[in-house]
Amino acid sequence: MSKSYNVAIVGATGAVGVELLRVLERRNFPVGRITLLASGRSAGKKMQFCGRDETVQELAASAFEGVDFAFFSAGATRSREFAPHAVKAGAVVVDNSSAFRMMANVPLVVPEVNPSDIWVHEGIIANPNCSAAIMVVALAPLHRAATIKRITVSTYQAASGAGAQAMEELRTQAADVLAGNKVIPKVLPHQIAFNVFNHNTAVADNGYNEEENKMVEETRKMLHAPDLAIVPTCVRVPVFRAHSESIVIETERPISPEQARDILAQSPGVKIVDDRASNHFPMPIEATGDLDIHVGRIRADLSRENSLALFVSGDQLLKGAAWNAVQIAEFIASGTGKP
Repeated sequence: MSKSYNVAIVGATGAVGVELLRVLERRNFPVGRITLLASGRSAGKKMQFCGRDETVQELAASAFEGVDFAFFSAGATRSREFAPHAVKAGAVVVDNSSAFRMMANVPLVVPEVNPSDIWVHEGIIANPNCSAAIMVVALAPLHRAATIKRITVSTYQAASGAGAQAMEELRTQAADVLAGNKVIPKVLPHQIAFNVFNHNTAVADNGYNEEENKMVEETRKMLHAPDLAIVPTCVRVPVFRAHSESIVIETERPISPEQARDILAQSPGVKIVDDRASNHFPMPIEATGDLDIHVGRIRADLSRENSLALFVSGDQLLKGAAWNAVQIAEFIASGTGKP
């Protein structure tokens, strides 16, 4: 990528915005000009990028002039309001919110899974829900090999999924509990320290919370499998960063644990962590900071044929958000897979 690109980050001061800056630097993405955008409260703040101080500007419709890539990570409301302005100015928008994910004319992309979908965009490309993104990196290679019919998944979702304030709440609550002080939740609805609870999104009429319904709908869209049966249970756990998932799949064609391990070992974006002798398997503390998804506990489902169980961990702020977004921009900048 010899050409340089002007980049804007909407929500630059948030947890994902900070990671976007780090990933752009880490990947040596050819940034010409960087524009950091946030709410008026953050305007004027200084942030470091490639050894330089960059000043955060207040988000405005006029901020996208000359921008090639606009990364949005400021929530669905801001995306709906300002993404069309970015597209009109000529930018490709990579949006981290839920605003556009299920729109028919907006591709929902994980580059390891459905890279060709990138090239049908009309100015906006959606980043999937973090839990769905982590899961499909591990499952897409197995789906291609044996066709998955059914997924049962339980998530163990870190505080990072609810933002920097939730991570700080976990930190302060843990200190309060250990000091014998009363815990009063402020960011999350329940005590997060030394506790687990149903994901902090509204429960719909079907009995599934918003996060679970996203996993169903978005996974089907990315795998191009509209009838795929998925039963998710999404739970918040007292982990700072990186989500984990216990997954059981049923496939149309038989696939052994050994075959699955070999397939995944050769799959992009996957790191096999599956050492039975040492009882060493994916852990969020090891997945934190890694661009790859850690996959292990690969074993046969003892209750039915053509069924496998596995366990995965992935950094929610990276593959679940910032890294996936930058990876999409890398594909576009390099022309990878362009028809």
